Amino acid sequence: MKKYEFQAKTFDEAKDLALASLMEQQENLYIKEIESSNKLFSKKSVIQVVKKEDVLEHIKEMIKTITKFMGLTVNMEIKKREDSVTISLYSDNNAILIGKDAKTLNALTTIIKQSIHNEIDDYYNFVLDVSEYKEKQQFFIEKAAKKIAKEVARTKVEAKLDPMNSYERRIVHNALTNFRGVYTESEGVEPNRYVVIKPKQEEVEENNKEITEE
Repeated sequence: MKKYEFQAKTFDEAKDLALASLMEQQENLYIKEIESSNKLFSKKSVIQVVKKEDVLEHIKEMIKTITKFMGLTVNMEIKKREDSVTISLYSDNNAILIGKDAKTLNALTTIIKQSIHNEIDDYYNFVLDVSEYKEKQQFFIEKAAKKIAKEVARTKVEAKLDPMNSYERRIVHNALTNFRGVYTESEGVEPNRYVVIKPKQEEVEENNKEITEE
Protein backbone atom coordinates (compact mmCIF):
# COMPACT_ATOMS: atom_id res chain seq x y z
CA MET A 1 0.00 0.00 0.00
CA LYS A 2 1.54 3.30 -1.09
CA LYS A 3 2.10 5.82 1.70
CA TYR A 4 3.11 9.47 1.34
CA GLU A 5 4.89 11.64 3.89
CA PHE A 6 4.74 15.41 4.11
CA GLN A 7 6.51 17.77 6.50
CA ALA A 8 5.82 21.35 7.55
CA LYS A 9 5.91 23.51 10.67
CA THR A 10 2.36 22.60 11.72
CA PHE A 11 -0.08 19.75 11.10
CA ASP A 12 -2.46 22.02 9.14
CA GLU A 13 0.36 23.24 6.91
CA ALA A 14 1.51 19.68 6.27
CA LYS A 15 -2.06 18.66 5.47
CA ASP A 16 -2.51 21.55 3.02
CA LEU A 17 0.77 20.56 1.38
CA ALA A 18 -0.49 16.98 0.99
CA LEU A 19 -3.81 18.06 -0.52
CA ALA A 20 -2.09 20.30 -3.03
CA SER A 21 0.61 17.79 -3.93
CA LEU A 22 -1.78 14.84 -4.36
CA MET A 23 -4.56 16.98 -5.85
CA GLU A 24 -7.12 15.22 -3.66
CA GLN A 25 -9.95 16.23 -1.34
CA GLN A 26 -9.39 15.49 2.35
CA GLU A 27 -12.34 13.06 2.45
CA ASN A 28 -10.48 10.84 -0.03
CA LEU A 29 -7.44 10.46 2.22
CA TYR A 30 -6.34 8.95 5.51
CA ILE A 31 -4.08 11.43 7.29
CA LYS A 32 -2.23 10.87 10.55
CA GLU A 33 0.60 12.69 12.28
CA ILE A 34 3.61 10.42 12.80
CA GLU A 35 6.09 12.95 14.20
CA SER A 36 5.70 16.26 15.99
CA SER A 37 8.09 18.79 17.50
CA ASN A 38 7.01 22.06 19.08
CA LYS A 39 10.30 23.47 20.31
CA LEU A 40 10.89 27.22 20.17
CA PHE A 41 13.13 27.21 17.09
CA SER A 42 12.27 23.82 15.55
CA LYS A 43 8.55 23.37 15.02
CA LYS A 44 7.82 20.36 12.87
CA SER A 45 4.91 18.13 11.89
CA VAL A 46 5.33 15.02 9.78
CA ILE A 47 2.18 13.36 8.45
CA GLN A 48 1.53 10.08 6.69
CA VAL A 49 -1.10 10.05 3.96
CA VAL A 50 -2.83 7.11 2.27
CA LYS A 51 -5.32 7.44 -0.57
CA LYS A 52 -8.60 5.60 -0.06
CA GLU A 53 -8.39 4.33 -3.62
CA ASP A 54 -5.06 2.67 -2.73
CA VAL A 55 -6.72 1.02 0.28
CA LEU A 56 -9.34 -0.44 -2.05
CA GLU A 57 -6.60 -1.75 -4.36
CA HIS A 58 -4.91 -3.33 -1.32
CA ILE A 59 -8.17 -5.12 -0.46
CA LYS A 60 -8.57 -6.39 -4.02
CA GLU A 61 -5.03 -7.74 -4.06
CA MET A 62 -5.56 -9.49 -0.71
CA ILE A 63 -8.75 -11.11 -2.01
CA LYS A 64 -6.97 -12.32 -5.16
CA THR A 65 -4.09 -13.78 -3.13
CA ILE A 66 -6.22 -15.52 -0.50
CA THR A 67 -8.77 -16.98 -2.93
CA LYS A 68 -5.95 -18.22 -5.18
CA PHE A 69 -4.54 -20.19 -2.24
CA MET A 70 -8.05 -21.54 -1.69
CA GLY A 71 -8.05 -22.82 -5.27
CA LEU A 72 -10.91 -20.55 -6.32
CA THR A 73 -11.41 -18.37 -9.37
CA VAL A 74 -13.06 -15.12 -8.29
CA ASN A 75 -14.50 -12.10 -10.06
CA MET A 76 -15.18 -8.85 -8.22
CA GLU A 77 -17.81 -6.15 -8.55
CA ILE A 78 -17.27 -2.86 -6.69
CA LYS A 79 -20.15 -0.58 -5.67
CA LYS A 80 -19.19 2.74 -4.07
CA ARG A 81 -21.55 4.74 -1.91
CA GLU A 82 -21.01 7.91 0.08
CA ASP A 83 -20.10 6.20 3.34
CA SER A 84 -19.08 2.69 2.32
CA VAL A 85 -17.93 0.32 -0.41
CA THR A 86 -19.50 -3.05 -1.22
CA ILE A 87 -17.23 -5.66 -2.78
CA SER A 88 -19.25 -8.49 -4.29
CA LEU A 89 -17.41 -11.71 -5.10
CA TYR A 90 -18.53 -14.28 -7.66
CA SER A 91 -16.58 -17.55 -7.65
CA ASP A 92 -16.69 -21.00 -9.19
CA ASN A 93 -17.60 -22.37 -5.73
CA ASN A 94 -19.57 -19.85 -3.67
CA ALA A 95 -20.39 -22.42 -0.98
CA ILE A 96 -16.72 -22.79 -0.04
CA LEU A 97 -16.15 -19.04 -0.12
CA ILE A 98 -19.14 -18.39 2.14
CA GLY A 99 -18.62 -21.36 4.47
CA LYS A 100 -21.02 -22.79 7.05
CA ASP A 101 -23.00 -19.97 8.69
CA ALA A 102 -20.82 -17.56 6.65
CA LYS A 103 -17.79 -18.34 8.82
CA THR A 104 -15.35 -18.32 5.89
CA LEU A 105 -16.73 -15.04 4.54
CA ASN A 106 -16.65 -13.44 7.99
CA ALA A 107 -13.10 -14.68 8.60
CA LEU A 108 -11.96 -13.25 5.27
CA THR A 109 -13.55 -9.91 6.17
CA THR A 110 -11.86 -9.89 9.59
CA ILE A 111 -8.43 -10.67 8.12
CA ILE A 112 -8.72 -7.86 5.59
CA LYS A 113 -9.98 -5.33 8.13
CA GLN A 114 -7.14 -6.15 10.51
CA SER A 115 -4.60 -5.84 7.72
CA ILE A 116 -5.91 -2.40 6.80
CA HIS A 117 -5.91 -1.27 10.42
CA ASN A 118 -2.31 -2.41 10.80
CA GLU A 119 -1.35 -0.39 7.72
CA ILE A 120 -3.18 2.90 8.30
CA ASP A 121 -4.22 2.73 11.97
CA ASP A 122 -7.77 3.47 10.92
CA TYR A 123 -10.88 1.69 9.64
CA TYR A 124 -11.99 1.46 6.03
CA ASN A 125 -15.75 1.07 5.77
CA PHE A 126 -16.52 -1.79 3.39
CA VAL A 127 -18.83 -4.80 3.07
CA LEU A 128 -17.57 -8.03 1.58
CA ASP A 129 -20.28 -10.13 -0.03
CA VAL A 130 -20.47 -13.34 -2.07
CA SER A 131 -23.08 -13.61 -4.82
CA GLU A 132 -25.46 -11.28 -2.88
CA TYR A 133 -25.45 -13.63 0.14
CA LYS A 134 -25.30 -10.79 2.67
CA GLU A 135 -27.86 -8.75 0.76
CA LYS A 136 -30.33 -11.64 0.98
CA GLN A 137 -29.35 -12.26 4.59
CA GLN A 138 -30.02 -8.61 5.41
CA PHE A 139 -33.49 -8.82 3.85
CA PHE A 140 -34.49 -11.83 5.97
CA ILE A 141 -32.99 -10.42 9.19
CA GLU A 142 -34.80 -7.10 8.71
CA LYS A 143 -38.07 -8.89 7.92
CA ALA A 144 -37.84 -11.08 11.04
CA ALA A 145 -36.80 -8.18 13.27
CA LYS A 146 -39.72 -6.01 12.15
CA LYS A 147 -42.19 -8.86 12.70
CA ILE A 148 -40.94 -9.34 16.28
CA ALA A 149 -40.87 -5.56 16.84
CA LYS A 150 -44.58 -5.35 15.93
CA GLU A 151 -45.32 -7.99 18.58
CA VAL A 152 -43.22 -6.16 21.18
CA ALA A 153 -44.99 -2.88 20.41
CA ARG A 154 -48.37 -4.62 20.75
CA THR A 155 -47.73 -6.66 23.91
CA LYS A 156 -45.24 -4.29 25.61
CA VAL A 157 -43.08 -7.35 26.41
CA GLU A 158 -39.43 -7.26 25.37
CA ALA A 159 -37.99 -9.98 23.12
CA LYS A 160 -34.47 -11.42 23.11
CA LEU A 161 -33.18 -12.46 19.70
CA ASP A 162 -30.76 -15.31 19.06
CA PRO A 163 -27.02 -14.54 19.34
CA MET A 164 -25.71 -12.64 16.33
CA ASN A 165 -22.38 -11.33 15.12
CA SER A 166 -21.77 -7.56 15.06
CA TYR A 167 -22.78 -7.24 11.40
CA GLU A 168 -26.15 -8.95 11.98
CA ARG A 169 -26.81 -6.95 15.15
CA ARG A 170 -26.14 -3.73 13.26
CA ILE A 171 -28.75 -4.75 10.65
CA VAL A 172 -31.36 -5.15 13.41
CA HIS A 173 -30.48 -1.85 15.09
CA ASN A 174 -30.63 0.05 11.79
CA ALA A 175 -33.89 -1.60 10.72
CA LEU A 176 -35.63 -0.63 13.97
CA THR A 177 -34.11 2.81 14.53
CA ASN A 178 -37.35 4.60 13.65
CA PHE A 179 -39.74 1.74 14.39
CA ARG A 180 -42.63 3.10 16.44
CA GLY A 181 -42.99 1.89 20.01
CA VAL A 182 -39.71 -0.02 20.39
CA TYR A 183 -35.97 0.44 20.76
CA THR A 184 -33.07 -1.99 20.66
CA GLU A 185 -30.06 -2.78 22.84
CA SER A 186 -27.23 -5.28 22.50
CA GLU A 187 -26.57 -7.42 25.55
CA GLY A 188 -24.41 -10.40 26.51
CA VAL A 189 -20.78 -11.22 25.79
CA GLU A 190 -19.19 -12.30 22.52
CA PRO A 191 -19.61 -14.73 20.85
CA ASN A 192 -23.08 -14.96 22.39
CA ARG A 193 -24.00 -11.29 22.23
CA TYR A 194 -27.61 -10.68 21.17
CA VAL A 195 -30.16 -7.93 20.51
CA VAL A 196 -33.08 -7.20 22.81
CA ILE A 197 -36.10 -5.45 21.34
CA LYS A 198 -37.78 -3.43 24.09
CA PRO A 199 -41.00 -1.42 24.30
CA LYS A 200 -40.49 2.31 24.77
CA GLN A 201 -41.13 3.12 28.41
CA GLU A 202 -43.30 6.17 27.83
CA GLU A 203 -45.64 4.09 25.66
CA VAL A 204 -45.80 1.35 28.29
CA GLU A 205 -46.73 3.96 30.93
CA GLU A 206 -49.35 5.49 28.61
CA ASN A 207 -50.81 2.03 27.97
CA ASN A 208 -51.01 1.28 31.71
CA LYS A 209 -52.64 4.66 32.30
CA GLU A 210 -55.36 3.92 29.76
CA ILE A 211 -56.05 0.53 31.39
CA THR A 212 -56.29 2.15 34.86
CA GLU A 213 -58.68 4.84 33.61
CA GLU A 214 -60.92 2.20 32.07
